[in-house]
Parts: sequence; C-alpha cells; structure tokens
Amino acid sequence: MELTQKQKAEAFLALHAGEPFIIPNPWDAGSARVLEKLGFQALATTSSGFAFTLGRSDGDATLDEVVEHIRVLNRATDLPVSVDLENGHGPEPATVATAVTRAAEAGAVGGSIEDYDPAGEIYGFDHAVERVAAACEAARGLGFPFVLTARAENFVRDNPDLDDTIARLQAFDRAGADVLYAPRLRSIDEIRAVCEATSKPVNVLARPSLSMSEITDAGAQRVSVGGPLTWVAVAAMVNAAQRMRDDGDFSPLAIPEEVGKLLD
Repeated sequence: MELTQKQKAEAFLALHAGEPFIIPNPWDAGSARVLEKLGFQALATTSSGFAFTLGRSDGDATLDEVVEHIRVLNRATDLPVSVDLENGHGPEPATVATAVTRAAEAGAVGGSIEDYDPAGEIYGFDHAVERVAAACEAARGLGFPFVLTARAENFVRDNPDLDDTIARLQAFDRAGADVLYAPRLRSIDEIRAVCEATSKPVNVLARPSLSMSEITDAGAQRVSVGGPLTWVAVAAMVNAAQRMRDDGDFSPLAIPEEVGKLLD
C-alpha cells in the first residue's frame, strides 16, 4: 500500500520516540531502494553523495536540483525521507524557510539546517538561532509533522568547541528544533555531553571506531552515516577499475547472486 506523505511523516516522527535507529543516506534511487529492501525504516539524503552523482563537490548542488532529487527518492521508495538542506541555500531566515517548504512540497518529511555559511564562516549565534526558528515556523505550517533537525557545525569546520556547540544546540532546542545534531563528535564523552545537555533527540554521525551500541548508550536516538556510504561504493568501484586497468584482473566483478537481485 502506498503511504501518504502525512503517514510517512507520522511514522518518521514516531521513530524518534522509540528505540534508537540508524538512518542511512542513499545517493540515488537505486541505493534508496536497496536500503529499503535491507530493512531500514527511514532514509536521509547526503549532500556530498548527491553532489557526486552530478560530478560536483559537496555544496555545489542547487536547491532546484535538491528538490528534484527528493522527488526521485520518493518515487523510488515508500520510506520517509529527510533531506540535507545544508545551510538552507542562503543566509537569510526567509530563504531557509523557503527551502523547508520546497523540500516538503517535493515529498520530504524531515530536513536538516546547518549553521555554516559556505562563504567560509559559522553564522553568528543569534543569526544561527533566527534561521532555525524560521525553519521551524515553516515546518509547523505544513499540516503534517515535518521533523526539523538543527545542526551545529563547529566540529566539521575545524572549530571543535564543545561548549559553543552545546550552547548552540540548546538554543536550537528552544527555537523549536525536533532533532539536534553536531556532526563529527569525536568520542563517547563528547556524544554523552551533548545528549545530557539537551532535551530533544540527538542525531550522531557514525564513526568507524564506534559501534551502534556505544553511540546509543551515550544517549543518541538516531545515527546517520552521511556521505561515507557513498564513498564505500565509490572505493569498491575504484579498486575494481584499477585492478582491471593495471592487472587485467576482472575478479572484483564477481558479486554474490543475491546482490544482483536487490532491486527485483
């Protein structure tokens, strides 16, 4: 049975009140369908992975292209889709609100807004909060529970200031964000500090050195993987291509039969 957007939204919201869960990040329709078939309950887009499909670097996709990407994923899967809206595709609160509205119109039931300006700096504290408040206001006017994730980018942008990160997340919490997210927290202690300082569900970016149980025991409700799942696939392709080029070795092309049937 095909679900309505409201049903997807309600299911996505409910996940944040249940057991901690993984939300993987597909980069195209095929990867979205595979992840659905593997049993995941929701999906989130990846800005870097999607940009790769366009032959560009992270941050170089336009809002129009992101909106079409959302439509493609929604046609490919019945799972709830949350979208990486980066900085809202503009610095002003009104622009951020427009990005949320357009994402929802394309079928998204959640989205994330970060506090980093692509011009090269983290937005000032008050301005960052105003942007999140505008995104939340737009989300509340949609007629269904759009899960708004507010991101504090310090650790991604070579400014690992835990105190400022927590202060920003607390302010985003007060501004109405549904989920809080500080990408690239480096340790269990940092994850625990963020989770204990905030009242909303916390999303944590997966790290190869940490297990799901370690992350969730520290308090995280949701674990995303971001772009690295894309790069795992790209790395396998590069390895196979290099072995073909250098050694005439086609053995990496042998795949388990069940993998070839994931889209059946």
